[in-house]
Amino acid sequence: MTTANTTGTALLTDGVRAEATIDLAALRGNLAALRERTRGPELMAVVKADAYGHGAVSCAREAVAAGARWLGTATPEEALGLRAAGIGAEQARILCWLWTPGGPWAQALRAEIDISVSGQWAMDELLAAVRETGVQGRVHLKADTGLGRNGCQPRDWPALVAAARAAEAEGLIKVAGLWSHFAAADEPGHPSIRLQLDGFAEAVATAERAGLRPEVRHLANSPATLLLPESYYDLVRPGLAMYGLSPVPEVGGPADFGLRPVMALTARLALVKHVPGGHGVSYGHHYTTSGETTLGLVPIGYADGIPRHASGTGPVQVGGKWYTVAGRVAMDQFVIDLGGETAQVGDEVRLFGNGEHGEPTAEDWGRACGTISYEIVTRIGGRVPRRYLGASS
Repeated sequence: MTTANTTGTALLTDGVRAEATIDLAALRGNLAALRERTRGPELMAVVKADAYGHGAVSCAREAVAAGARWLGTATPEEALGLRAAGIGAEQARILCWLWTPGGPWAQALRAEIDISVSGQWAMDELLAAVRETGVQGRVHLKADTGLGRNGCQPRDWPALVAAARAAEAEGLIKVAGLWSHFAAADEPGHPSIRLQLDGFAEAVATAERAGLRPEVRHLANSPATLLLPESYYDLVRPGLAMYGLSPVPEVGGPADFGLRPVMALTARLALVKHVPGGHGVSYGHHYTTSGETTLGLVPIGYADGIPRHASGTGPVQVGGKWYTVAGRVAMDQFVIDLGGETAQVGDEVRLFGNGEHGEPTAEDWGRACGTISYEIVTRIGGRVPRRYLGASS
């Protein structure tokens, strides 16, 4: 069962120290809002990094049920895990893009996973696995249009395209996609945006002149999906936006884009005690009480994903009021100074949620810690159980 907080909304399951609740109805609503915004291209639900901390299998299943025909993962292990969980190729294509030498190419081929290739070494290893297994590979060639991470440099692109075309003519692979990734789509007006749009158009033209006819061309990540219709092509790849957080908070919050945060993180007070003025709190005594006060112990720490950078800055809500982490965040716990307020052991502590009840949001935590909301939700660790609400079936 769950306990009710002061607003009457059930959040925290009885007997747990901390819990992340995942609102799958909100996730479906976010996907619907993104489809409405883009009107035409396919949608790839990006579920890498355990679906940004929300739970890859549950979120992938919900996305597929909501009509997503593509799923995006970073590592081969993530992609293979989705197939092992029963998400078959007839339900969704899965693209995996972060390969290293000696990777599980053969397993990926047998699992019907689409494979991103950014250089000749990867093409060579993939083709060796194709010949070993007898399974034709589905390949997405990735161009580096200016991000400077993964992807093939423009000077090497014609050679990679030619190698892919030759392998395709031999029946070893099918070039299913051409793609790239933005460096600064979250900064409207950044000069790199235009350069990357033009660079990708040229990369596509080069591939098409060589005879490649990909199923999908894709460039738009979450910020581009929200702000750059000219980047849509055949497929958009929302990640953070799918989970109801804004990748462009300076432009607008989730509600401005029709999105609703999917994750809420709550805990319960493990100890409440009265202390005198001048009492040091947590490691190093970086916080000392200014007078007689009440301290509350929140049993969740950096081993659970609470940033140590939240020491002295991280916001929480107890009994409808905001408090700030007092002193250092420790491995398993942190302290809040409740001042003269009354609290009891077991009271609910809202670390972040959708903000509808006045609680902090992941964006608030990102600002407090000098980071981004992506990191806040993604780093919530495995010691924190996930509870799923509003599943479609």
